[in-house]
Amino acid sequence: MIYGGLFDLDNKIKRLEIVKERMNDVDFWNSSDKEEIIKENKYLSDLIGKNTNLLNKIKNNIEILKDDLDEEMIVLLRDEYIELERDVDRAKVDTYLSGEYDKNNCLLEIHSGAGGTESNDWVMILYRMYTRYLSKNGYNYVEIDKQEGEEVGYKNVLIKIIGNNAYGYFKGETGIHRLVRISPFDANKRRHTTFASVEVIPEFSESTSVSIPDKDLRIDIFRSSGPGGQGVNTTDSAVRITHIPTGIVVSCQNERSQIRNKELAMEVLRNKLYKMSIDEKNKELAQLKGEQKSISFGNAKRSYVMCPYTLVKDNESGYESANIERIIDGDIGEMLEANIRR
Repeated sequence: MIYGGLFDLDNKIKRLEIVKERMNDVDFWNSSDKEEIIKENKYLSDLIGKNTNLLNKIKNNIEILKDDLDEEMIVLLRDEYIELERDVDRAKVDTYLSGEYDKNNCLLEIHSGAGGTESNDWVMILYRMYTRYLSKNGYNYVEIDKQEGEEVGYKNVLIKIIGNNAYGYFKGETGIHRLVRISPFDANKRRHTTFASVEVIPEFSESTSVSIPDKDLRIDIFRSSGPGGQGVNTTDSAVRITHIPTGIVVSCQNERSQIRNKELAMEVLRNKLYKMSIDEKNKELAQLKGEQKSISFGNAKRSYVMCPYTLVKDNESGYESANIERIIDGDIGEMLEANIRR
């Protein structure tokens, strides 16, 4: 079969059978690896279903091509062929995602660089770019923290991305993102260069999370910030947790419940600390998070230029596009896939 090697359905079906047998064990629900097994069962079931459906479409089109076709049917088949080609390309990209954590959910955080209003606005643009892509491509996301800028935009945004291969698809976004444009906040209409950093880390299972002694934590409660209006939380429900030994600070203010905000902040902190332990033991910093660099000129992973010409250029994957409006509007699939293929 033409696509047999690509989809590798036989081996995936065999693995799913093993996973289901494990779930039928008497002691399964008391086992330490039940969370990973449940996730793998869902991942394999979804993948097998999707790829089986795709293969069936290909087979059906091959059978139709054996018949005499009128002009209308040829047009319909041409359109379906374009769609199938995109689906097959996506399946090819999935074969690159063999990393230990690639299939996991992930945390994506955007930090503003120097520049105040301009930089905060850039964080908002990146946040909108990512969330529009997520909404259009079958991912769910949860806002964990979003700190408003003084005038516009956000100083910092943290979201959890939920979906198959979330970490695999977004891990390549880690790095410094550089924007060049005529600033809408400059009365003299001068060209400004602005920076923001993006960090992506995988979500780890509870069985692998680290234990954090209470004495290592400083927990502050504060009132959620916001630009005003009915959506502002008027109770002290926001939570900021500082891990004293490492200096890592995690905030969560998106939920109305202080207890829920604390739970989410602790979840993020555990993931960050576990990732640090992996970096220290296996020197996997470049694979999981990417080398941390200053948010400044010369260290950009990707540049988005609006003036004097239009160009998006990824300095790691080599991806380029002159259609910057399409990209910041959320059409970033090709850009993500270029990161995966590199």
